[in-house]
Amino acid sequence: MRMKGNVILVGAGPGDPGLLTQKGRQALEQADVVVFDRLVSPAILALIPSGAETIDVGKESSHHLVPQEQINRILLEKAQAGKRVVRLKGGDPFLFGRGGEELELLAEHGIDFQVVPGVTSALSVPAYAGIPVTHRDFCSSLHIITGHARAGAQLHIDFDALRRTGGTLVFLMGVTSLPKICQGLLEAGMEPSMPAAVVERGTLPSQRKVVSTLEKLPEAARDACIKSPAIIVVGRVCSLSDRFDWFDHLPLKGKSVVITRPAERSSALAGQLRELGADVTEYPCIRTVPRSACPDLDQAIENLNQYRWLVFTSPAGPGIFFDRLHSSGRDARALAGLKLAAIGPKTASELEKFGVMADLVPETYDSAHLAAAMARVEGPVLLCRASQGSSALPEIFAKNSIPFADIPCYDTVYETPDAGKVRSLLDKPVLVSFTSASTVRGFVKSLPGADLSHVIGCCIGPQTAAEAIRHGICAVTAPEATIESLIQCIKEV
Repeated sequence: MRMKGNVILVGAGPGDPGLLTQKGRQALEQADVVVFDRLVSPAILALIPSGAETIDVGKESSHHLVPQEQINRILLEKAQAGKRVVRLKGGDPFLFGRGGEELELLAEHGIDFQVVPGVTSALSVPAYAGIPVTHRDFCSSLHIITGHARAGAQLHIDFDALRRTGGTLVFLMGVTSLPKICQGLLEAGMEPSMPAAVVERGTLPSQRKVVSTLEKLPEAARDACIKSPAIIVVGRVCSLSDRFDWFDHLPLKGKSVVITRPAERSSALAGQLRELGADVTEYPCIRTVPRSACPDLDQAIENLNQYRWLVFTSPAGPGIFFDRLHSSGRDARALAGLKLAAIGPKTASELEKFGVMADLVPETYDSAHLAAAMARVEGPVLLCRASQGSSALPEIFAKNSIPFADIPCYDTVYETPDAGKVRSLLDKPVLVSFTSASTVRGFVKSLPGADLSHVIGCCIGPQTAAEAIRHGICAVTAPEATIESLIQCIKEV
């Protein structure tokens, strides 16, 4: 029996991935098919499950990649095929988003559907531009108007009625109509000196705003080359924009940062950088792959009582080790009598997830300092790490006659992400975060022949920085080998 499909109409918000609702994110993560528009930001599209089918029906002014009637038909056919379909739309789907039209065909055919409202740009974009859409000292009402007319049709707006409200006016999709909107309000008797603003790409790191008067706004927007998507705000509240502007004062506003660490570990760093205003491109260049067969590790687990120390050199190690331990029918009790060493606090916190705590974490979180900290331990030592690990630990153990078993239980594989989006950034200074020497090698390998002279490598430690310099990349090194220190390094570049 074929499963019955359904459609969830999800508002993706104005662009900042932090403004996607929890319910919208949950629907996206469970989708079989995602049908999305051009105004959905790449950071939100990155949340789509890798196995989901994606259909780009992007629309822009005067050009529809896919006609509305065909979009409606796609939703119906995918749902009839038993799929969980997410229709992902910028902003809120019921505010000039034609969401109602898309549900009509589904209702007609008895398809189950839900609607997840989104944060509308009519409220959020002014807020990111320092404009409160209402303020008791200036106005007591808000009016949202579409500035977009059907193809070939005239703009039908009752400008006189809008003037009489005395409230804040927000025009969506009105960039091409900006001169007509301003002229209509002026002809209706609104004072030429009324504060007004246009905000381009609101809530995104590339957001720009022009604040002027109603009379001068069209010329000011033209001089600034403002383009869609943008919203227009007219009202006395626009005079507060400079005073209340918080977004343009974020420490990383205007900076582009490329994150190269594995996809499963990039989200926390990406989120923190976006909160600081950075334009983040997630570009995973390496991937950690557990070895499907690891007889040496299985044998070591059988003989854990022979070891005095168990050492992990990355956050990937504990999970892989405990998976093999559990597969053997054992749990953390098998580690009784063993001491544990972790290269840093992130690795130590991974150990804590399995109910054990690290006995040794070096003050500086890299292989060289971990090796120095273990120079006088009593062996034997069981070292569980990547196949391409640093030589520092084996060398220090051999030098001090400490018996050890160096077991590679996972491999670092170079990824081949879409290099086009990064190549387009390389013609001007761009910050690239490197959290290991392998991320440097993966980054360089993914961009053969590229000019890296504008790349500033923000490196988590001296070994990573040395690898960046070896490839001709200008490198700066975080004072400590932590994500927090790396972020501070990025802020100071």
